[in-house]
Amino acid sequence: MSWDFILPVCLGDLVKSGAVNQYVVQDVLSVKQLPSHINSFKAALRSQGPLCILEYFDTAYSVLQHCRTVDVAVKEDTLELLIQVVRGLSVSLPTLLLSGSLSAVDRKQQLNAVKMSVFLLCKLTETLESDSYRETIVTAPSKGRKKDKVAGKGLLQWDSERETILQCLTQLLQLDIRTLWSLSLVEEEFVSCVTCCCYKLLENPTISHVKSKSTRDAIIHVLGIMVKKYNHMLGACVKVIQLLQHFEQLASVCAAAVASWSSEYGVKAIVGEIMREIGQKSSEELAREGSGVKAFSSFLSELSTLVPETMIPNISVLLTHLEGESPSLRVAVCEVLGEVLVRVLSGDKLDDSARASRDRFLDTLQEHIHDAHSHVRARVLQVYARIVNSKALPLCKYTEVMELTVGRLGDKSVHVCKSAIQLLAAFIAHNPYSCKLSSVDLTKPLEKEMAKLKEMRDSQKEQVPDFSFAFVVAVITAADLWDAMKPELEMTVKAQLEPGSEEEDNEDEEETGGDEERSDRDTALQIAQFLRESKYRKAVGLCMRAHSLFPESSFFSDLADLNAETLIKTLATLFKGPEQVTPEAVSSDAPPTPQKEGGGNEGGESELKKQEMLVQYLKDTESFALQVERSIAVINNMLYWKTTTVVQEAVQFCVTAFEFSVANSVCGVRKMLPLVWSTDVTIKDSVIQAYRRLYLNPHGDNTRAKAQTLVDNLSDLMIDASLGTVQCLEEIVQEFFSSESALQTSVVQVLWERFSGKRETKALHRRAAVLLLGMAARAEREVVLSNLDTLCSVALGEKVAEDYLLARDTLITIANITDHVRQSKGVPFRLPMDHHLFSCLSQAIADGLVQSDPHWQTFMEQAVRLIYFLAESPDQLCSRLLQRSAHLLLEQITEGGEPNQSQLQESGSQGSEEQVNCVSLAQVLSLCGAVAFWQVSHLERSVSAELRRRRGEKEEKEEKEKAPANKKDANDSCVEEELGLVGASAEDTEVEFIRKICETELLSEGNMLSAFLPLLVKVCSSPGKYSHSQLTTAACLALSQYMMISPAVCKDNIRLLFTVLEKSPLPVVRANTIVALGDLTVRFPNILEPWTPNLYARLSDESASVRLTAIMVLTQLVLKDVMKVKGQVSEVAVLLLDPEPHIASLALNFFNELSAKDNAIYNLLPDIISRLSDPERGMKEEDFNTIMKQLFSYITKERQTESLVEKLCQRFRTAKTERQWADLAVSLSLLSVCERGFKKLQECWDCYSDKLTEPGVYQPLLSIAAKLRRRAKPQFKAHVEDYEKRLTAVHTKGLENVDNEEREQQMGDTQSQNLQTPRPHKSVRKTTRGRGKPKLDDSDLVTPRKSRSRPKPAITFSSDEEEEDDAVMAESETPKVTTPIARTRRTRLRH
Repeated sequence: MSWDFILPVCLGDLVKSGAVNQYVVQDVLSVKQLPSHINSFKAALRSQGPLCILEYFDTAYSVLQHCRTVDVAVKEDTLELLIQVVRGLSVSLPTLLLSGSLSAVDRKQQLNAVKMSVFLLCKLTETLESDSYRETIVTAPSKGRKKDKVAGKGLLQWDSERETILQCLTQLLQLDIRTLWSLSLVEEEFVSCVTCCCYKLLENPTISHVKSKSTRDAIIHVLGIMVKKYNHMLGACVKVIQLLQHFEQLASVCAAAVASWSSEYGVKAIVGEIMREIGQKSSEELAREGSGVKAFSSFLSELSTLVPETMIPNISVLLTHLEGESPSLRVAVCEVLGEVLVRVLSGDKLDDSARASRDRFLDTLQEHIHDAHSHVRARVLQVYARIVNSKALPLCKYTEVMELTVGRLGDKSVHVCKSAIQLLAAFIAHNPYSCKLSSVDLTKPLEKEMAKLKEMRDSQKEQVPDFSFAFVVAVITAADLWDAMKPELEMTVKAQLEPGSEEEDNEDEEETGGDEERSDRDTALQIAQFLRESKYRKAVGLCMRAHSLFPESSFFSDLADLNAETLIKTLATLFKGPEQVTPEAVSSDAPPTPQKEGGGNEGGESELKKQEMLVQYLKDTESFALQVERSIAVINNMLYWKTTTVVQEAVQFCVTAFEFSVANSVCGVRKMLPLVWSTDVTIKDSVIQAYRRLYLNPHGDNTRAKAQTLVDNLSDLMIDASLGTVQCLEEIVQEFFSSESALQTSVVQVLWERFSGKRETKALHRRAAVLLLGMAARAEREVVLSNLDTLCSVALGEKVAEDYLLARDTLITIANITDHVRQSKGVPFRLPMDHHLFSCLSQAIADGLVQSDPHWQTFMEQAVRLIYFLAESPDQLCSRLLQRSAHLLLEQITEGGEPNQSQLQESGSQGSEEQVNCVSLAQVLSLCGAVAFWQVSHLERSVSAELRRRRGEKEEKEEKEKAPANKKDANDSCVEEELGLVGASAEDTEVEFIRKICETELLSEGNMLSAFLPLLVKVCSSPGKYSHSQLTTAACLALSQYMMISPAVCKDNIRLLFTVLEKSPLPVVRANTIVALGDLTVRFPNILEPWTPNLYARLSDESASVRLTAIMVLTQLVLKDVMKVKGQVSEVAVLLLDPEPHIASLALNFFNELSAKDNAIYNLLPDIISRLSDPERGMKEEDFNTIMKQLFSYITKERQTESLVEKLCQRFRTAKTERQWADLAVSLSLLSVCERGFKKLQECWDCYSDKLTEPGVYQPLLSIAAKLRRRAKPQFKAHVEDYEKRLTAVHTKGLENVDNEEREQQMGDTQSQNLQTPRPHKSVRKTTRGRGKPKLDDSDLVTPRKSRSRPKPAITFSSDEEEEDDAVMAESETPKVTTPIARTRRTRLRH
């Protein structure tokens, strides 16, 4: 064979004549000729073997040339033939290569066959891959199953063929075919041919899918062979970078490939090369690449998870990107550092270099906790969480990283906050200190151990005067000193053993004379002393002479053969002491070394060191616990954020903190309890799962022990819990009892045992047990109903007076079986009047009436409530109860002979009056009020619901008995149903019936309730005569409950109730009255509407409890649209600065909720500003600014801002004092003024220009211009700068001087214009008198005169309109300024 096959750069080069002896395609076959030639190719392959490719290369080449037009079957046949050729070569070549007897001609023949077959197979593979990809794109828009059948068939076949091709190439390339080339140098074109085919396959969009894993692995395998055997490493590096730049989805594939080449093929250098290529990318290049940056980042992150140890030597080249502008690359580098720290640089067996690298990497990560980009901060915290979870963070870094993490809880990014919470939870879960992290519990042990350490140090000082020397000796041993001096000593020994050192030895002998007089031990001590004093030459000289002086001494026996090694060994023995000395005499004669001198204190030093370590450990533990406790306060507030993921992480953190007994962690557990009512299902489920984990998933050996633990957990949570906490806990406990659990029966049994007293239990736990039974009854009524007698006998029997709180909680539990709680729609469940329960209740109420137990009041309220919920005729029972109570009170009055300590004598104008027990009277009045309230509730809810139920049953029965008479009646009935008129008249009749009973019958002369109303009015209207606090409180509350009965009673006593509200000296009376007035406002809004200012006035009450109650009541009334929002809401704004944090937070919540209503705060702001800046209020300037800053944060719409600018500017006209001017200017500066708002500010120049001489007006307006100038466009920026100059000119010179200058300048401009401008056309309108200046464009600055030339619409406020609409107003509600602000005299004339 005389020709060589040269792989072409492009396919068409093979038909061109090339160099001498280069193969050229002789005949490119046509499409019609191809099938016959392919059949010949098949026959030749069977007969000749793979070398037939040398003869039929042109046939396969022709298929490539006509690939787009040739039939698919032809391409498939050609591909199959080429695969068989490559396989044949893979089978035949090993024998030929191993034989080593190939001639030059045979070698050339085999080489040409290899190159031809590989070239054809790779090029055909690339072509078919392109066709397959083109087919998927073409068929992609089609829909339905047809697409799968049409497009999926060919694609699926090609997927299997791809793997076959790659396996063939792998089999061939794994052979040592390099020997076929001259000098085993494989040409670059052959390598490129194979690798380009592989990279082409990698560009397929589906290559990263799971289904393509086998193909992907085969490609990586082929490329790995090329990298290892065919010198493709540099080419692979370049190609990987290019793939990442153009195909972002290949990041994980490239990472897997590089990791495979590094680990499986041993080409570790490729990792460093690619890392250097990425590290050398400049910021400008990265900015141009766009998606390539993300691919680089993903590649580095993936690679670090696969081969972190290989990346360490070149990791420094990546650190430059931490200072770059790409946040994704910074994240990637931080993740690489994290993987290296977790997988490689962790553990206690690191050497000094690895430990230094670890600390350096940790410091680098720590710096980026405060990165400028939030995504980087969040990912760094996540990296730290992984490090902590893997226990790879050194103990010395815990406190520092913990402190930085706590600081990130206040980050403005939600993702950073969430990551910080996750990291803190990981810190707690994997802390190396203790399973109980309570700083309170750690204080005493720390103090105790510190005192012990102090004692040990004091005793150590007494034993060793030179404590510092002893400490140094204990730390620096003789071996350490010997290692330090050994290099220099070896040099001295070599110098001493040289021949020219005899003279120096003689000098040393003179200085150290008298060696013969010393013993061998003294000589050894002298040598050790010389070594300690660094007199090495003298020590070596004396040691060399000592052997001749003491040849029998064991100290110098090794010097029989004098050389450097024996001399060094002897000196070491003399300095450190003999390592193995058996004779006792030698041991006793051994010279005292530094190690032995310090050995006497070794035990004490060791104990001292242990104590110091213990104290340091306790200090670190306490510091860690304090940091966790500090973070709890912040995270507890995150429980009510709007971001669901943050709330979920906060819940999980609270659970983790509680499990590790962190101080105050129970606060977070209780605070998250109300989230069970959240509308977000994920948050609700998180809280329920958290409580199940903490309380409802107990540990124990058996079911009984688990039930006991569960009851203990829930009881601890119930103790001292608020009413809201108990209600939230009901939801969780009810769900526990609703679900089927083996623990339920045991838990109920334990609860009954605790309640009944079978086991000795505290009173608080008994109350918790009965409340938990009530929660269980909400899920299963029989839990309580079947044991009703037990409840009555234990808690409501003869011993009821001993614990009214237990009796009250028992009544709450019984109420859970009523229809009112369970919301049943069937026949109401009620007990007969003669039931034992009601007799017990009547007796208990009557017995407590004449006592002074402070808890009787709450028990009585629950008892009356239960009677109305459960009794058959509750009104009759309560009427008898009132009669009995009145008789008991009268009996006490008539007795009058034995006054006890609770009896008071009323003093009045008359000399002697009846002695009345004020406490008993107060309790009777409380009973009356409770009966009145629940009687109304019973009528409007229970009786009304029963009437509707009976009416519904009656209507259903009638419908069944008779069908519609005719079709017309049926159609009319359907129309009425659609319009909602069915039953409407009947329902109105029922409502009117209930209302009539309330107005006419409840307080009629025959009703028991009417007898107490005059007494209530008398007590409330005579505070001087009836001054007992409990009596006054009860009377006022009962009166308000009576007022709920009918509008007539409310009208008659409303003035009295507001008088009590304003003049009562008791804060509890005022607070109760506010609550009562809130209920009355809901029930009779028209009666209470004129008294709205009086309610708002309580927001400035001197008592914090009254202010708290007022803001809560008004918030409910306003947000539920019961009360109109008016200018008095400024009183709520003042509470934003209340000294009580809870009140301030409620006021903030009020405005947060109010801002959700359309334009509510926008409409109120002008009136709020006017009221707060009123000189009579005297509010501080700082307080005003703080309030306004909060309120203006709700103004976000551009139109609102523009309108407010105009409104506030108009208010300058009516403002009278400098302080009001300043407040208005500050309010303007708080708005986010845009371009339109700025134009409004210019148009209203006349409103405030005469006030600019005041710094309080000038500075805020100047700040508006400064903010606008910073973000303004060039053209608009010029207008802003002109406005600034104008402000400054008026501020410094005065408005009159500036106006005169402008007037003179305008007159000069007008004259020059008249001289230069030709006369206008006759059709042009002449300038009217008083308007001689030229017309300005809208973009120009508008002068005050120009702004006055346009008529202004009258400006009114929504709050003003509401006040004008009121037909009757109290004197206090009449506005002081009756003229609208914008209706000036000039404006009215123009209209």
